[in-house]
Amino acid sequence: MRGARDILRGEAAVIHAQITRVQGSSPREAGAEMFITATATAGTIGGGQVEFRVIERAREVLIAGMMRDALDLSLGPAIGQCCGGQVRVALTRLSAAQRAVHLERLDPDSRPHVLILGAGHVGRALAEVMAPLPWRVLLVDPRAGELAKNIAPVETRLTPLPEAEIAAAPPQSAYVVATHDHGLDFLLTLAALRRGDAAYVGLIGSKTKRTRFQRFARETDPAADLHRLTCPIGAAGLGDKHPGMIALDTAREVASALAQACANPTSCSNPTPGQIARL
Repeated sequence: MRGARDILRGEAAVIHAQITRVQGSSPREAGAEMFITATATAGTIGGGQVEFRVIERAREVLIAGMMRDALDLSLGPAIGQCCGGQVRVALTRLSAAQRAVHLERLDPDSRPHVLILGAGHVGRALAEVMAPLPWRVLLVDPRAGELAKNIAPVETRLTPLPEAEIAAAPPQSAYVVATHDHGLDFLLTLAALRRGDAAYVGLIGSKTKRTRFQRFARETDPAADLHRLTCPIGAAGLGDKHPGMIALDTAREVASALAQACANPTSCSNPTPGQIARL
């Protein structure tokens, strides 16, 4: 949450609002959070009347000089919600030390890394779908012209050696290979598989392309673990070949893989199963 980091670095008093308990249906899951000052907010706990009331109460807490509070809200017609469940939201005025902890947790380098290798139609669509998610997304391509077409707020890498970005990525990263060249696709996919620690390795294409890649991989590196490969990407979804639909279905695959790779969900920024279901 870039806006949250700006708030936490600022001078204004900050309330951390977090859902701590959910009963029945609710717009967000336990753990969803936002940061609130007298004039700004970052993050979301679901929008609507729940969020409005939490923001209103948080600002009352700030004015009153309170250190903490909690709200129990029933998500029914009384507040204009139809979920029917109940949530408890904890409100905490953050100390300087607590701000530092949250800043460290929200540092982009601490988030799961997703490398999109190829800035063509599908790569750019993937960047747009993944940009709002709690990942550090890098769009990598050797072609300046294709990277210039990207409108998603993600990091970009113009490099003649995209395999170097794979080598430099942290463990448990996800790699989606969708370049303009089949030969380059094969080289980058094999580089990601050779690492042995990827949360997800996906290759755009078809069943025929998968067969050809497997033949290439066995000839090039018989030790490569081909069971870790997802090809074609997004195939478990609706099967629509529109770039946006491929991106949506692939983002689901990546989200599921990253969630499984996260050994400690309470300190990990990976999406929860509830977030995955809403992709």
